[in-house]
Amino acid sequence: MARQATYNILMYSHDTYGLGHIRRTMAIAASLRGPDVNILILTGSPIAGRFAFPEQVDFVRIPGMIKKTNDEYLPLSIKINPKHALDIRKNIITATAKAFRPDLFIVDKEPLGLKKEILPTLQWLKRCMPKSRTILGLRDVMDDAAVVRRDWHEKGIYRTLDELYSEIWIYGLKSLYDPIREYAIPDCISSKIHFTGYIPRKTPSRETRRKTRREHMVNGKGKLVVVTTGGGGDGYAVMDTYLAMLERTPLAVNSILVTGPFMPKAQRRNLFRRARRLKIRTYHFYRQMEKLLAAADLVISMGGYNTLCEILSQKTVSLVIPREAPRREQLIRAQAMAGCNLVDYIPWSELTPAHLQQKVDSLLNAPRRYLAAVSNFRLTGLDVMCRRLAAFKGRVC
Repeated sequence: MARQATYNILMYSHDTYGLGHIRRTMAIAASLRGPDVNILILTGSPIAGRFAFPEQVDFVRIPGMIKKTNDEYLPLSIKINPKHALDIRKNIITATAKAFRPDLFIVDKEPLGLKKEILPTLQWLKRCMPKSRTILGLRDVMDDAAVVRRDWHEKGIYRTLDELYSEIWIYGLKSLYDPIREYAIPDCISSKIHFTGYIPRKTPSRETRRKTRREHMVNGKGKLVVVTTGGGGDGYAVMDTYLAMLERTPLAVNSILVTGPFMPKAQRRNLFRRARRLKIRTYHFYRQMEKLLAAADLVISMGGYNTLCEILSQKTVSLVIPREAPRREQLIRAQAMAGCNLVDYIPWSELTPAHLQQKVDSLLNAPRRYLAAVSNFRLTGLDVMCRRLAAFKGRVC
């Protein structure tokens, strides 16, 4: 019997650090998959294997890299020359694309990939598979507008977007933040842009929420605060301040800390030791974060794109403590969302135990305007992407 033809989607996520890229890619893949759709993910994430991949979704692991400076990357695990590691990554990516022959190539965030590693693949697709579509997926905010404009000019990104990409999907709302205006995107490129809205995550049932609260000893009208810093590589200050707040003035709340798998071990041990004294539960990685976020009365985070999509999906009140270096992305997003009462935030320079306690008390006791805003907020990203895929397949058929 002849094998049924499939529509092949190749996804690229450079994943130098953190959890956001691989979580976003997984959410998109799970939504776009189907009986006649194969999805293959190219990822450098060292923890990709911890996730459960649904049927007809698989991944190819490329050597992980970690950022040392804005332009310097080092191998994450193997001890070889960085250029050699990048050559290995580039060769794996190109060979996979040629063997898989994707109908659709979705690139996460980096138009040229890490150190231009997907440029040969983009050029090969244009030359040898002209009917294949190439999509660049961008989160709502990249960085300070002036920084992005300068970077894109220096790296020739505007030309790449014009010549090598069929469409650009922006995973956000133009009304909250407009990259077309902020990044001075010309008409020849902006005509390719589709604002998808934010990307939703799994939403546990009410019974699952109640069960999760019981498992973590939250009863009746008790309050639960979840503190998460994503991958955790730069999250120590947030959790240190939260514990210092409780050490200074104990609050009648239950707390859960999820440090993230990339927090340095010495910092994690320090937090775990102090948390035990306060009878606070701690995890370095929690596989089903949506359950914790749905069970919480308040989530404290650094406001990464992925984390906020997960929190907003659960309709939970949120306090953001955004990093401001090396990128201002989190701060810009927090300010935009705070203007719509979707989150509250504390600037990094104003993070103290006393200020944090003030915000926590306020949000736990009087969250009405935030609850109303998050309850009415719709995350449409996956629906829009599925419609685009249906249009592509219709044209193919």
